[in-house]
Amino acid sequence: MPISGWRLKQLRKENNIMAKSIAELLQITYRTYQKYETGEIDPPTSKTIALADYFDVSIDYLVGRSDNPEHK
Repeated sequence: MPISGWRLKQLRKENNIMAKSIAELLQITYRTYQKYETGEIDPPTSKTIALADYFDVSIDYLVGRSDNPEHK
């Protein structure tokens, strides 16, 4: 599983949020969100930004470019 998928899943579980809820927030199907978490597909930039905002982490953290979740 790529870092971004692993981090998405980790953040979702840490916050006790169901994948279906995230899919609804992003206005995508549940299956599409599952593919984000498994790394089958990468979320488009607009969805990556929305996810980073939702979880209040940096985009660099979300995509694996940094191990620091805080915004710079």
